[in-house]
Amino acid sequence: MSIEPNPIEGRFELGDFELQSGKVLPRAHLGFAAYGALNARRDNVIVYPTWYAGRHQANAPFIGKGKALDPERYFIVVPDMFTNGLSTSPSNCAAPFAGMDFPLVTPYDNVIAQHRLLTEHFAVTGVALAIGYSMSGQQAYHWGALYPDFVERICCICGSAKTSPHNWVYLNGYKTIMECAEGWQDGNCATWPPRLLTAVVNLAATMAWSQDWYRASAFDRMGATNLREFLKATESFFAPWVPADLYHQTLTWMAADVSAHPTFNGDLSAALAAIKARALVMPSDTDMYFRVADNEAEVAQMPNAELKVIHSMWGHVAGMPGLSPSDDAFIDDAVKHLLAYSR
Repeated sequence: MSIEPNPIEGRFELGDFELQSGKVLPRAHLGFAAYGALNARRDNVIVYPTWYAGRHQANAPFIGKGKALDPERYFIVVPDMFTNGLSTSPSNCAAPFAGMDFPLVTPYDNVIAQHRLLTEHFAVTGVALAIGYSMSGQQAYHWGALYPDFVERICCICGSAKTSPHNWVYLNGYKTIMECAEGWQDGNCATWPPRLLTAVVNLAATMAWSQDWYRASAFDRMGATNLREFLKATESFFAPWVPADLYHQTLTWMAADVSAHPTFNGDLSAALAAIKARALVMPSDTDMYFRVADNEAEVAQMPNAELKVIHSMWGHVAGMPGLSPSDDAFIDDAVKHLLAYSR
């Protein structure tokens, strides 16, 4: 019987946590969910962080008995990303970092905190797999580069080692729309100003799903009968999010660069070459955020990496668990083969 429906949910206290910027988050914490049990060596661990507009519950469709992420074989830890409302975020941080005064947190900061969660809270001795989708795929790259002797495998699904220029420009447009909205700073961005949510959702929907997906009117596979109904449903998904949290998640995404810290001093080739782990990189061929060509260039500089393209009309969300059953099955099978690999 699968134990998937009953993860342990918890909160790990980091104390005063120094960020890459040098600023210190007071009394910082990580939310998390954990599935399964540690083995005697405490190394049957899979770390599977969250992504943009995602909390740990969103990862659950990839976890279950018989799946690659099987809690009867592995101890699967799903850390919540800073800024997602469950870990330390603009919406729950005290002054001087409440709301729009929250400092920049990077994927590097997230992975350093996650490493502490695993080693200090769970006494983990090694990671069998660091896996992620989108922004958490970027974190998987960081796991491999920062902890090359601690992590045996990494998998990045619809993500990248560094946010590309086109991706950054799109995100900057997203950020600018928020900043230009009338009433944006009212109440320290705790609630959505009139019409801003609709604008944000319409912009997000142009990139998250592909032109092929829209051409096929595939919104009916998400329970919508027309485009307007689909956009309205997407709006209802984003509505509960605190705007300041999403804004700062956008900044984290823009800042993603596995080489942007003193270990590699901005040398992306050196950071990629430092990843000893067996790596599986899985772009979607219709993703407009993270392009296949960017991943091809990354994999060419990694010593033990494989590129496996997801051929899908679902665009970026081909890698999001639970939306496209055929893409989920393709990813699950590829990750099973990755987990069969050992050094």
